[in-house]
Amino acid sequence: MKVGVERGGGGGANADWMGALSPALTCMPLKYLAVPGSHDSFSFWVDVKAPVGPDQMALVKHLAQVFRLLAKKVMRKWSMTQNLTFPEQLEGGIRYFDLRVSSKPGEPGHEIYFIHGLFGHRVRDGLSDINSFLEAHPQEVVFLDFNHHYAMSAEHHRYLIALLQQVFGSKLCKPHPVEDVTLDFLWERKYQVLVFYHHPSAEECPLLWPGSRIPAPWANTTDPSKLIQFLETTLQERAEHGAFHVSQAILTPRVRTVARGLVKGLRNHLVERNLPTIMTWVEAQKPGVDGVNIITSDFVDLVDFASTVIKLNNLLLPDRAVR
Repeated sequence: MKVGVERGGGGGANADWMGALSPALTCMPLKYLAVPGSHDSFSFWVDVKAPVGPDQMALVKHLAQVFRLLAKKVMRKWSMTQNLTFPEQLEGGIRYFDLRVSSKPGEPGHEIYFIHGLFGHRVRDGLSDINSFLEAHPQEVVFLDFNHHYAMSAEHHRYLIALLQQVFGSKLCKPHPVEDVTLDFLWERKYQVLVFYHHPSAEECPLLWPGSRIPAPWANTTDPSKLIQFLETTLQERAEHGAFHVSQAILTPRVRTVARGLVKGLRNHLVERNLPTIMTWVEAQKPGVDGVNIITSDFVDLVDFASTVIKLNNLLLPDRAVR
């Protein structure tokens, strides 16, 4: 009989963690389980040769025009929030993906790319990587949160929505009452993908969940103590939404933060030195009613982030055993 979850490190140690959960957990609503996620999940590669993205302010675009490749190399250090590719994140246990997408202005056709300051891979390629993992791991379930869309016309949205259906097909779980969505419920129907689409276009497709069903409050601070206070406050307000919930355990650089750590970049200047404080908060959490659900982090490979979050689910077992 399966009990609890095992603590795992990197690599594929957590590739099948959902399938390995105790039956006492797989019958619980997914909104009560602890699920590890990544912030700006696609930013493991950005293209310094492409134009600066439409998500950037005019000043940044101007500086990029003046300083060209040098400016973009600095931008890369602050745009990249992950080291691991989609397959590597999935093998490591990440199941929630924070996705921001854009067309390339001036490019013919309707191709869509991931974006965070600079353009990343084609969305088509990222979705294909995720689907390949799901094919090999039929009991694993992912949350795909398309929460920012830039330079996208109605045709671009139709293209992306059709692409999601083309890639995932019958794996897509249409919206249901959140209380009904357990792993047992999903496994019985062979659903593996919940897509949240923060745009009115979602109303045209019955397979997409509205963004309101997965609130992700953003602290927008560089101060770890203010971040933790914010995370605690928003958890207390979670019940009002009756939905999934994302705790963004991330710090956000301001202009002066970037200026002070221009050459070092996000990881070396801001993330690494504050990770111990953030991870201490994560380790102290409990999932369940009014508890954490999805927790996201930058650079999920720097510490044993996914395993730490997954292990929190043991606290929901009847004997509260931690194995």
